[in-house]
Amino acid sequence: MNLSGKKVLVTGSEGFIGSHLTEKLVELGAEVTALVQYNSFNNWGWIDTFHKDIKKSLNIVTGDIREYDGLKRVIKGQDVVFHLAALIAIPYSYSSPMAYVRTNVEGTTNVLEACREFGVEKIVHTSTSETYGTALYVPIDEKHPMQGQSPYSASKISADKMAESFYKSFNVPVATIRPFNTYGPRQSARAVIPTIISQILSGKTELKLGSLTPTRDFNYVKDTANAFIKVAESDSTIGEVVNAGSNYEISIGDTVRKIIEVIGKDVKVICDEERLRPEKSEVNRLWADNKKIKELTGWEPKYSLEQGLKETIEWIGNNLSYFKTDIYNV
Repeated sequence: MNLSGKKVLVTGSEGFIGSHLTEKLVELGAEVTALVQYNSFNNWGWIDTFHKDIKKSLNIVTGDIREYDGLKRVIKGQDVVFHLAALIAIPYSYSSPMAYVRTNVEGTTNVLEACREFGVEKIVHTSTSETYGTALYVPIDEKHPMQGQSPYSASKISADKMAESFYKSFNVPVATIRPFNTYGPRQSARAVIPTIISQILSGKTELKLGSLTPTRDFNYVKDTANAFIKVAESDSTIGEVVNAGSNYEISIGDTVRKIIEVIGKDVKVICDEERLRPEKSEVNRLWADNKKIKELTGWEPKYSLEQGLKETIEWIGNNLSYFKTDIYNV
């Protein structure tokens, strides 16, 4: 499928990955509708920071994936739907699990049902590596068991299974992309890399973090956005789940050391108890097997961790006012 000229909807377009994907789709010549969560301030999230020419090219609509009737009106007439809207903060899911069910499970079901009703050509549903939980073997392929180690991951497992059921029950053309640990410009301080960078650049001499021993498979956001596009373009991904990862594993502790080396400032790392997950909920190891996405779409990451960190550090340095480094961002 060539996305140029296609009518494309992005839910969660105002967010971290969604905003990068939305920009890229405009560059590719798609007719993009950006669904932004309704708010009384008429705030469009990161879309507010787009170049005016990109904003002019967008059809920006406010709404809520939890509200089916409004969502139907947005999806009617679309050729392709990228579904990224979700609650994603793991710590907040411990205190408000039902909010995650309503948004991630019910909201996703609404998207799938509306796409089914209006015959959308392709849906790309967003999963997460958190659905795998702590690796039972590495690298993690798409056949790895799913483990609900937090209410967030449980809600995403449920959403993934709803996507699977709509493909198998109704032949809805949905593909599920499972990104591993995306980072880069526009990511909030709820994630570890911007937390590290923003604290250092704000002049902190003590870096407050949770556990340093878990490993992650980090992917630069531009690579992740391209993975979404490749999954949408490939007919072979319909009915499939595909990992989008680098096939490179690194511990949080080693990531901290890399960032400190690039920035060139000496800081002391201390463990902040508030930032630790409950023991059984911590995902201790993530390492993606990315063979399937390469075979089905030809995608592979272009950015090394060092390249991505440099661009991220530069962006955060120029936008430090977005970060509240004196508080723990849940």
